[in-house]
Amino acid sequence: MIFAIGCSFGQNPIIRNQFSADPSARVFGDRVYVFPSHDILATKDRGRQGWFCMEDYHVFSSDNLTDWTDHGTIVQQHKVPWVKPDSYSMWAPDCIERNGKYYFYFPSTVKDSIIDGRGFTIGVAIADKPEGPYTPEPLPIARVRGIDPNVFIDKDGQAYLYWSAGNIFAAKLKDNMLELDSEVKTLGELPTKGLKEGPYVFERNGMYYLTYPHVENKTERLEYAISDNPLGPFKITGVIMDESPTGCWTNHHSIINFKGQWYLFYHHNDYSPRFDKARSVRVDKLNFNADGTIQKVIPTLRGVGITKATDDIQIDRYSNISEQGASIAFLDSLNTFKGWKTVFNKSNGWVQYNNVDFGKKRLKSIIVKVKSENGGTLEIRGNVVNGPVIAEVSIPKSTDWKEIRVPLTKFESNNLNLFAISKNDNEIEIDWIKFE
Repeated sequence: MIFAIGCSFGQNPIIRNQFSADPSARVFGDRVYVFPSHDILATKDRGRQGWFCMEDYHVFSSDNLTDWTDHGTIVQQHKVPWVKPDSYSMWAPDCIERNGKYYFYFPSTVKDSIIDGRGFTIGVAIADKPEGPYTPEPLPIARVRGIDPNVFIDKDGQAYLYWSAGNIFAAKLKDNMLELDSEVKTLGELPTKGLKEGPYVFERNGMYYLTYPHVENKTERLEYAISDNPLGPFKITGVIMDESPTGCWTNHHSIINFKGQWYLFYHHNDYSPRFDKARSVRVDKLNFNADGTIQKVIPTLRGVGITKATDDIQIDRYSNISEQGASIAFLDSLNTFKGWKTVFNKSNGWVQYNNVDFGKKRLKSIIVKVKSENGGTLEIRGNVVNGPVIAEVSIPKSTDWKEIRVPLTKFESNNLNLFAISKNDNEIEIDWIKFE
């Protein structure tokens, strides 16, 4: 197994080395594991150009929602006995633990249409550890046709499988987690118009939540229905997240409780704004009202987790931004995985970046990776836009990136919200800031 180097990604998107979508997040022990699908770009030789293209799965994990590790590939299309090896249809998966084993559920196109029928079905791979290695079962689950598997184990130990294919379906699973143990039920209390898919079920305070993407208008939004039974009937209740403001056609999600806080994992086309079949996983906090209904989640760039002051702080993943004088752009439009930069072009333009941990050891200076053809001045303030000045950075004229180091004028311990503020009208580009 090849392990990638973990990096600090306490911002959205959380996966920075590849396209990723359809995140199934699970808490195993004291870590969060995310099992997404893996978007790649189709070519004339692989997949269908202009469409979703997926050939394998990775798993990622974190113990703080800030530092994420890529544990590498766990399942590949050409190594699953029943999967058509060039189908590029390894769509949204799920994973769950039972009796010390980890069961990874995934859809794909069958190899032998004479034996297994046409289209998508769902198979299972099994491992002794969340990060694998996983061994695929030789055959898919009998009597299941569709995509987007989701597994829920109730408090009484009964496991359920949910999936979609026009409608959303559900059935009990046997204890072996590999076979259905009931008739397939269509969950028919859901919207009848517009595509619905991607079911994800969880329980809270005796209430069962069936959550799903649904095209109410033009693109998918995340909705939910509630019941007192895992198989329904469900009552349509509300919207978890509105349609993408930038037109990303799909959204697909999971919901977990980690260390007392609920989180929504979902996706957006951050690295590919002009092509929404290349998506990236995000996470934001999710909260409930007193009656158990879900408060609508507003997508953020800042995401969740605490950033160490001594790490590179990507202020382009802002918590808030001024109405004018500040904007965000790709560092390299031809290689978007290099990330973003903050561009100031008006005096008092600012960005706010929340939750920076300065610790208790005194920090003495700030480093800013910056360039400005005409030079300028940048202020770093704490907690509010007119708060105490932590540092003032004089930026020299340069058309190349420079790392400018200046002493702090004030040191604040513990957690701070930071404001970066331009003090003139010259254009200033910032890649990151950090303290030492």
